Amino acid sequence: MEMLLVAVAVAAAVAAFVGGRAVEQSRLRRARGTAQEEAARIAASAEQDAANLRKAEVLAGKEAAFRTKEEWEREETRRRDELERAERRLEEREEVLDRKFHLLDEKAQQQEKRTEAIARREQAAGVKEEEHAARIAQVQSKLESLAGLSAEEAKRQLMHQMEEEARASAAQRIREVKEEARRDAEREAKKIISLAIQRIAADHTAETTVSVVALPSDEMKGRIIGREGRNIRAFEQATGIDVIIDDTPEAVVLSGFDPVRRETARIALEKLVADGRIHPGRIDDVVAKSRKEVENGMREAAEEILYELGIHGVHPEVVKVLGRLKFRTSYGQNQLLHSKEVAILAGNMAAEMGYDTTMAKRMGLLHDVGKGMTHEHEGTHVELGWNLSKKYSEPDQVLNAIKAHHDEEPHRYPETFLVTAADAISGSRPGARREMFETYVKRLEKLEEIATSFPGVERCFAIQAGRELRIMVTPEKVSDEEMARLSEDTARRIEAELQYPGQIKVVVIRETRAVDFAR
Repeated sequence: MEMLLVAVAVAAAVAAFVGGRAVEQSRLRRARGTAQEEAARIAASAEQDAANLRKAEVLAGKEAAFRTKEEWEREETRRRDELERAERRLEEREEVLDRKFHLLDEKAQQQEKRTEAIARREQAAGVKEEEHAARIAQVQSKLESLAGLSAEEAKRQLMHQMEEEARASAAQRIREVKEEARRDAEREAKKIISLAIQRIAADHTAETTVSVVALPSDEMKGRIIGREGRNIRAFEQATGIDVIIDDTPEAVVLSGFDPVRRETARIALEKLVADGRIHPGRIDDVVAKSRKEVENGMREAAEEILYELGIHGVHPEVVKVLGRLKFRTSYGQNQLLHSKEVAILAGNMAAEMGYDTTMAKRMGLLHDVGKGMTHEHEGTHVELGWNLSKKYSEPDQVLNAIKAHHDEEPHRYPETFLVTAADAISGSRPGARREMFETYVKRLEKLEEIATSFPGVERCFAIQAGRELRIMVTPEKVSDEEMARLSEDTARRIEAELQYPGQIKVVVIRETRAVDFAR
């Protein structure tokens, strides 16, 4: 039974498999047919689209060709119009050129006629020139015979006369220009200098080479001398200053040309007199302390002036040398106060003229700084001051002021001129300086010697303590025009050969007299 059931089940399974396969094959055939129909439909649609596209492209190509044809026709028309315009312009130019050629032909003919006329005139002018030359020669020979001079001699006389007239005119013009420039310059300079001087009050007295130390009594003189003069010898050896003890009551005189040593000796002697203990060992200690005190005082004096003038950045070594000017004199004028005065004057003038006031003050204060080294070093104060300032990096304006105020190099800055002027003002003001009688006399003699060395000078006089030189000239040898040149040449020689404080005025006088007698 079971076998039967199995067999039936197998048969049913086979039948179901066969039936399912038949159904599937039928379905596949239907699907294939549907796909073929769809493919045929798509192919027909594609062919229709392709035909439509071909028609559209053909129409587009026809339209493009039509547009291209229209553009070409328009371009052709434009070019034809341009060619026609160009042809018309060429025709117009040809007409213009024809007219110009015609005018040129006419002008050429006129030029030929003018050339012929000029040639005839030149020929006639040549003939007349020959006639004139012959006539001039005849006149010249007659003039020479009448005047008794040849042509060359007359020419030389005429040239000499013209040279004299030119020299006279030039001298006159030079004098006028100098007078005009001097008037304007003096007016402006006096204004500036007067304003600068008004702003400074200078009241300095001349220094001397001696110092006086007051004593409490004449008995102190014996203690200063010491037993067998040992105290005074020790003091003079320690200070380098001569001690003069005379009949002057209650006073001792210290004499020496080194003002620093003299001041050291004065302070030391005052301390010894006040203390009362005077012996060689004590003298050495007091002199050493006094020397340090003087050095500190010099440095403080320089620093105080720098502070008053508003000058900063000066090297300590330069300040030290500047302070030594406190006890340095020139013609009796204190050099530290002189330098301060020059700085103030130069600064005031720089302010009036719109220049660098601070730099002008610095240049004026340091222009004579080398005088603080002349007692200990060889060389002029200009060289020593320039080397010191150069070593410690002072500005170039300061270096120029140091050399230029003694004309050792040109004035390269406007402030340098102001420093030189301020130096002259400070040194030449009344009471500022004094000089030895022998030096004064020698300067007057040299002034007169320079003046009389020029030709045409009859006599000369140095007046106003050598501040003015008056020169009398011979009228026949020196003309009015040559007077200006003579005064200038004399002034330049004085500047080159003499050293003097302030300035010297040179006056040339030419006097013509006519004398007759009534009888």
